Amino acid sequence: MSAESDRVAGFGRLEDGLRQASDWYLWGPYVSERQWGTVREDYSADGEAWNYLPHDNARSQAYRWGEDGMAGFCDIEQRMCLGLALWNGRDPILKERMFGLTGAEANHGEDVKEYWWYLDALPSHAWNRWRYHYPQAAFPYEDLRADNGRRGKFDPEYELLDTGIFDGDRYWITEVHYAKADATDLLVTVTVTNAGPDTDTVHVLPTAWFRNTWSWDLDAAKPVMEATGAAAVRVEHPYLGTLELVASSGPDGTTPTLLFCENETNTARLFGAEQVTAFPKDGINDHVIHGAATVNPEQRGTKCAFWYTLEVAPGATAELRLRLRPHGKAPRGAAAFGTDFERVIDTRRREADAFYDELTPEGATEDEARVMRQAFGGLLWSKQLYYFDVARWLDGDPAQPPPPAGRQHGRNSRWRNFNSFDIMSMPDKWEYPWFAAWDLAFHCVALAHVDPGFAKYQLVLLCREWFQHPNGALPAYEWDFSDVNPPVQAWAALEVFAIDGGRDLAFLGRVFDKLLVNFTWWVNMEDAGGNNVFEGGFLGLDNIGPIDRSHLPVGGTLEQSDATGWMAFYAIAMASIAIVLYWSGQRPETDLVLKFLEHFAAISDAIDDQGLWDDHDGLYYDRILTPDGAAVPVRVRSMVGIIPMLAAAVADERMLERALTVSKQFADYAERHGLHDREKLRETGLMRGEPGSQRLLLSVVGIDRLEKLFTKLFDESEFLSPYGLRALSAYHRDHPYVLDVEGFRATIDYEPAESTTDMFGGNSNWRGPLWFPLNYLICASLERYHRLFGDELTVEYPTGSGRRLDLGTITADLQDRLISIFLTGPDGRRPCFGGTGKLQHDPAWKDNLVFNEYFHGDNAAGIGASHQTGWTGLIADLIRRRHGAVRAVGDVVRDLRPELLP
Repeated sequence: MSAESDRVAGFGRLEDGLRQASDWYLWGPYVSERQWGTVREDYSADGEAWNYLPHDNARSQAYRWGEDGMAGFCDIEQRMCLGLALWNGRDPILKERMFGLTGAEANHGEDVKEYWWYLDALPSHAWNRWRYHYPQAAFPYEDLRADNGRRGKFDPEYELLDTGIFDGDRYWITEVHYAKADATDLLVTVTVTNAGPDTDTVHVLPTAWFRNTWSWDLDAAKPVMEATGAAAVRVEHPYLGTLELVASSGPDGTTPTLLFCENETNTARLFGAEQVTAFPKDGINDHVIHGAATVNPEQRGTKCAFWYTLEVAPGATAELRLRLRPHGKAPRGAAAFGTDFERVIDTRRREADAFYDELTPEGATEDEARVMRQAFGGLLWSKQLYYFDVARWLDGDPAQPPPPAGRQHGRNSRWRNFNSFDIMSMPDKWEYPWFAAWDLAFHCVALAHVDPGFAKYQLVLLCREWFQHPNGALPAYEWDFSDVNPPVQAWAALEVFAIDGGRDLAFLGRVFDKLLVNFTWWVNMEDAGGNNVFEGGFLGLDNIGPIDRSHLPVGGTLEQSDATGWMAFYAIAMASIAIVLYWSGQRPETDLVLKFLEHFAAISDAIDDQGLWDDHDGLYYDRILTPDGAAVPVRVRSMVGIIPMLAAAVADERMLERALTVSKQFADYAERHGLHDREKLRETGLMRGEPGSQRLLLSVVGIDRLEKLFTKLFDESEFLSPYGLRALSAYHRDHPYVLDVEGFRATIDYEPAESTTDMFGGNSNWRGPLWFPLNYLICASLERYHRLFGDELTVEYPTGSGRRLDLGTITADLQDRLISIFLTGPDGRRPCFGGTGKLQHDPAWKDNLVFNEYFHGDNAAGIGASHQTGWTGLIADLIRRRHGAVRAVGDVVRDLRPELLP
């Protein structure tokens, strides 16, 4: 094993919390890339978070709940942060944080307008590598705002490359590398390369600051940092102790200028009020840009920067070095940046190579290995301290004015129990710098390959008492904790358990116990008719239908195919966990297995009986039950109608016998579906194996319906694209669907790229693009079907081709299509980069990958959040799985069995 594997394996029970983690986790990339515009920082009366604290105010306002920055690193409680500021000598402000447009400013919803990449990372953060391309000309802030503001929903977004700012390669390639000599000795290198044709000057300001913890309470302790030499800062913090931050000389031997200010709000600039300090948060900005006397001449404060002015020739690179460590450690002076520094950097880089070489499956191409490594790197960079005490946020802080009274009954006011102070995996640290419940489950499956302890910690955390509502609900995401996300946590827990080798039964039992409460909440709260057909609203699919499913524009109830399918999927996953716990001796009885088989049977019967299946179309549909008793199907050909097929599992013969004997609902279900007739089941292929070890397929979708559903799913004129499965059928390109109910009329057509509707903000478009989470789950489901049927079950693939393939071959082809989104094809292009020539061909750009939120339904160009290294990070799992480096859950689970069975 590599040194990194030893560090990751040595942290013990990380799922108990990060305080039990190895010291190697003390410092990491736990800083957001956007704190402005978040719900946490919103103290407005109207709840318009983007307007309350916009980008233009961010440099001047002290944040309450967290920090943001470029290439940010901090301690595990974010007491002290490191980051980077740049100035090209032409911008109106320092580049301290990534710029982007709010939903109101952009034509397809909020969008970051910068180019940066997470090129590498290790789980312990002993090695992290970050890259950014900074224009040499003045950054076009107003051009981006104005042009996007003029564009409509049917126009493409206006991106930074479109402005011409990178023409002639006039930009700075900036890289930041973090390496640890030991758990508390952090080494930083900053390199800037002049990519342009002319010598130019860039100002580089590595920056350190304390999160403001003193402005919210009366008599709170305030830390301090102060200069102790020309390029040395002493840090005194009541929790971190005494540290020193030292910097090297510049390439020409000059010492950087030390600048100090306070991480305090510039009340004069923002509110026209009296200043709290003469050296506020934006004091370094104003001093560098305008020469203002806004830095402390006594060289002390709560924010500081080392100001380097570098003149760099064309193609040349300048390197700077910093070191943060406990006070008094050797080596000291210039020796701190000499051969010892270089040895550590080289060692950590080689350890990272060894770590990922070990993870790269045999047979993977060099390009696949690159994609996998950057996907894992992005996931590891996307950790963030998520601090949010809802009760405190609602009531206000003792040292601050009280919030508007209306917030006591507004957003998240029912979630006073929520009190997070935890490191979490973010979907995207600019677009979505807050957790999302179902996104997080997919993150964990990918993270389990590199850091299973952290993956388990995330799944347990979501169910802890300071997250889960007392009524059993799981919080969805910051904008509305009460929204409902698909219940995928039990499935994810099983996958993480299996990827980790099927060893941590305590983790599985712990998650299972808390999800019991959540499952009960679903049954009690999201089944209005009590008929086992479920609701749930948008369920993470945002604008996939013609109406907002969370807020019906007509009276009645929306019975949802996807919600009902998700609940069958949930029941199967919970039954599977219960079986594992029983087989392993963790639970002595089978009662809970039977409970979830009962639920599965009830939901399966309900989805059969309640009219959600359309036999002519071969799909499931939602339906609206109107107040006058009418049932109106919503005939949209979308993933809503595919999700029920995910609810499939293989039942063990002994467990099946017990269920048929003891479980009434399941026995009735078995009778209706002929599960007692073993001979017939063997003839149809639903039961396989020799007597005593036979296995039976349990699926919400019967085999006859499954084949009809596959006909739609694998049709290239409907769901199947060259790069995976679309969320909405391309059938609606030429056949828009019109819903007409109770005098309300709405239309939906196929939208392969950005949304043309404002529903859910307009930038989370499920109306046709490719999304990794459902593609991934469908592949996993097809694998389960194939493991039972083998090559005896074949279907036409693609539909109309005349070619019949088994489901294992089809799964492999779908995985290859998804993987090809990121790979360089025969034409030298990566589909994910679309038509952007610089990304496709320029050597400085073409191998730097981002993992978008979703992808164009026809050509796979990346769309939506550009750094969605959350669920799109599943590409790393897919690459390993495609090359046989991952064992299936079923195989891992069967290793536990049957000696412990009675």
